[in-house]
Amino acid sequence: MSTFNVPKREEVSEANQAIFDNLEKAVGFVPNLFATYAHSENALGNYLNLSNAKTSLKTKEKEAVNLAVSEVNGCIYCLSAHTAISKMNGFSEDQILELRSGRASFDNKLDALARLAKNITENRGATEAAVVENFFAAGWTKENLIDTIVLVGDKTISNYINNTTDIPVDFPVAQPLQAVEA
Repeated sequence: MSTFNVPKREEVSEANQAIFDNLEKAVGFVPNLFATYAHSENALGNYLNLSNAKTSLKTKEKEAVNLAVSEVNGCIYCLSAHTAISKMNGFSEDQILELRSGRASFDNKLDALARLAKNITENRGATEAAVVENFFAAGWTKENLIDTIVLVGDKTISNYINNTTDIPVDFPVAQPLQAVEA
């Protein structure tokens, strides 16, 4: 695995510099993963448009998907970032660990969502019929299904960029699930 540099503001295009400035104002810093997207003239803007697009999923629901997908894809950067974001959105440490494992015993509807996200990711989209049926039985809609698949793709892009570039994690590092469960 190769290690990419994380570009600084002065090393990226003017368009990406403007995005860096907006991220700095909104988040307080430019996360290393987003900066890495800026190696491309277009990837950072395109990714942020996808990531911030309208969806039928609420913030906590999106985090359930992000955690399950990032765990399957073994992305420590995204697990760390989404653990921090999930805590800010009201999930407890135990709930976050459960969501990472693709379950949510504390909420039937989130459980069906997390199981779906995990199954989609593990099976590269060849989702098991029983998992989809369980998703609908929990009260989710076809719109939610499509939006979940789009979110799985969104998160997989970031997982793959991090796993390929091996950039430094600039969030509190999430512990490996196996070490926590042991």
